[in-house]
Amino acid sequence: MCGIAGFIGSGSRSDLLAMTKALAHRGPDDENFHIGNGVPVFLGHRRLTIIDAATGAQPMSNGDGSLTIVFNGEIYNHRTLRRELEALGARFSTDHSDTEVILRGYEIWGDDVVRKLDGMFAFAIWDERQRRLFLGRDRLGEKPLFYMHCGKTLLFSSELPSLRCHPLARAASVDVRGLQKFLAHSFLPGRTTPFKGIRKLLPGSILSFLSENGQLQENRYFRFSIESENPPSGTIDDWTEHLGELVRDAVKSRLESDVPVGVFLSGGIDSSAIAALASQILGPQELSTFTIGFDQKSYDESRYAAVVAERINSRHHMQICDFEYMLRASADVLERLGEPLGDASIIPTFMLSEYAARHVKVALGGDGADELFAGYDPFKALRLARAYDALVPRPVHRALRLVAARLPSPDINMSFAFRLDRTTRGLSFPPQVWNPVWLGALDPSEISRIFGEPVAIEELYSEAIDIWESSTSRSIVDRTLEFFTNLYLPDDILVKTDRAGMMNSLEVRAPFLSNDLIDFVRRLPHNVKYRSGKTKWILKRALLEVLSQETINRRKKGFGIPLSELVRRLPASDWRSFPPQGAELFRTWDDEHRSRQRDHRSALWCALVLDRTVENAGSVNS
Repeated sequence: MCGIAGFIGSGSRSDLLAMTKALAHRGPDDENFHIGNGVPVFLGHRRLTIIDAATGAQPMSNGDGSLTIVFNGEIYNHRTLRRELEALGARFSTDHSDTEVILRGYEIWGDDVVRKLDGMFAFAIWDERQRRLFLGRDRLGEKPLFYMHCGKTLLFSSELPSLRCHPLARAASVDVRGLQKFLAHSFLPGRTTPFKGIRKLLPGSILSFLSENGQLQENRYFRFSIESENPPSGTIDDWTEHLGELVRDAVKSRLESDVPVGVFLSGGIDSSAIAALASQILGPQELSTFTIGFDQKSYDESRYAAVVAERINSRHHMQICDFEYMLRASADVLERLGEPLGDASIIPTFMLSEYAARHVKVALGGDGADELFAGYDPFKALRLARAYDALVPRPVHRALRLVAARLPSPDINMSFAFRLDRTTRGLSFPPQVWNPVWLGALDPSEISRIFGEPVAIEELYSEAIDIWESSTSRSIVDRTLEFFTNLYLPDDILVKTDRAGMMNSLEVRAPFLSNDLIDFVRRLPHNVKYRSGKTKWILKRALLEVLSQETINRRKKGFGIPLSELVRRLPASDWRSFPPQGAELFRTWDDEHRSRQRDHRSALWCALVLDRTVENAGSVNS
């Protein structure tokens, strides 16, 4: 796990040093550079040493220096690919570096090397012969990659503040549409960033840049789609058995490391399954598990995690966090996040990562299971939502929404009032945007008030609408699965995990995002994922021999915090990211929230995050 940064074209060595320095938290173990002769090529790398400490340093070049790579991530099938490449004539100079596997793979397979890789990755390869920079990102976007194209110059980096250390990116102005999209989703969807000209490379994408003429070409080699019209052969029992084998194989492959590995353990199905399988693979008392709990009962899951840890016989580490610690962690996250993310669960994820990083350099987590197996509450609401949308007249709906918005919302995890308000708000809009509206901090009318201009939902939710309308499935469940896996997973969940882990120099791996597991699950029909009101039906069935019935039947509990009180205790913002009418509206909401007249937790948190991250972006170079 590392941080990468660089550029081709305009810029200097000092710019590269600043960009790479800004990634020190991603790679505290080493720092190296490649600067071209005759061609303005600047590549920087920060290393968190996990695999092949002795011979895996980067930037890494091939034998004649015609190819040079900087790489962030882990390739879990690198040993298999090494054998395949050796059979094709490749000769390796490292012992077991996965970085060199990508480099040699590019020599033989060219751009198609990305299709061979099972792992999380973002990399850049400078091809001296073609005068070409080649960028690649993993299939579902576990590893980040930002870029900016200005004529014959291309900049790239693992993180936005690092990119903003380059003069061209630092000069980029704020993109109002990007801010609006963020408030609408509580994350930055697709290619969106807060700055004009700066983009994210989409998951499952490659990018080619020719230095001689500045030509840029981006292509997508993978996009998650449901293919249930072509289901696997066999019966449901066969599918269940094979799914269990795939999960086990994925956990085993992600345990490979030259440094200690642990597992995040919440006591829920996903993390408990990973911990139980990892313990079986490693043996009794060989696995470390990590849990944080809270002194607020409605947010605390530590007792469930402790039961699982005892059952699987792991070396369990648990820390109970009080509100003051959470307040300090929140301030730390706001200071260091570097890009807008409105998912407040980044705070407990940061706290858990900080705690685990005292003991290990790698941790396994349960990301991806909810998106692949219909684990979220909206899946339960879909059928009722369709009936409600068809039968309830608009005037009645508007009255119900007004009542829901004014119900007192206690500061407990997923209170009834909070869920009712979100549900009725989403149902004010067409089905193709139900999901993003349910998740987002603000609805289009509120965003229009903030910015003083009409905001069309077709523009605000364009990424979600594209996913919904391009789906080949008629099933609302499958379309919702595609939304969560193509948008919410890479742009919220994986951003949260990557940044929280990397702020603590901790690599976090996601077994449920194994290529083989994904390719199998997307061919399964939706009625074995969400079945008779039960989420993750086939996954739970596959884990019956691994987990207790108590764990399997536990109601899902998100990784939440008392956000309402947290927002009250954090210093008020001056709302500088917004026009005057928007700043005034946020001041009103802030006053109402602090006096407990209304609950504006989500909107205020997102606005606070936006103020702090847009203000701080690039300041690491000062």
